[in-house]
Amino acid sequence: MPFVTASDGTEIFYKDWGSGRPVMFHHGWPLSSDDWDAQLLFLVQRGYRVIAHDRRGHGRSAQVGHGHDMDHYAADAAAVVAHLGLRDVVHVGHSTGGGEVARYVARHGAGRVAKAVLIGAVPPLMVQTESNPGVKFPRDAGHSMLTLRERVLARVAAGSPAG
Repeated sequence: MPFVTASDGTEIFYKDWGSGRPVMFHHGWPLSSDDWDAQLLFLVQRGYRVIAHDRRGHGRSAQVGHGHDMDHYAADAAAVVAHLGLRDVVHVGHSTGGGEVARYVARHGAGRVAKAVLIGAVPPLMVQTESNPGVKFPRDAGHSMLTLRERVLARVAAGSPAG
């Protein structure tokens, strides 16, 4: 089975099928790369190279008790990308995998990422704070979204269409 060793020695399992433009899949918690098999088969049959890895502590990767944070997850993905020499990659992440993609793009993706697809993602903190000064997301965005949600739910409860 194919493995790559992360910078802290953790063994990360990956699948690498086909040839063509690379598309890398990042699974959600508590899943594994196997949960992407239908999508992998669909794309490989259409001429894409598809890559999926088991996050540390999941599937066939090492069952370690450390490094379960977005920085390590992104570094593990970067180890797979570097090991395979990938460039111009489309990264697809679901749930925790979406947060992993967001962190990977920010920390390791320069010159390697073509696109990022976040599906029901758990992204890293997106609000600018004293300890997170580089973010340009409006500080009151969460309040604005909550207010919109409250208005939509009130309309639905009143029997009006949500749109």
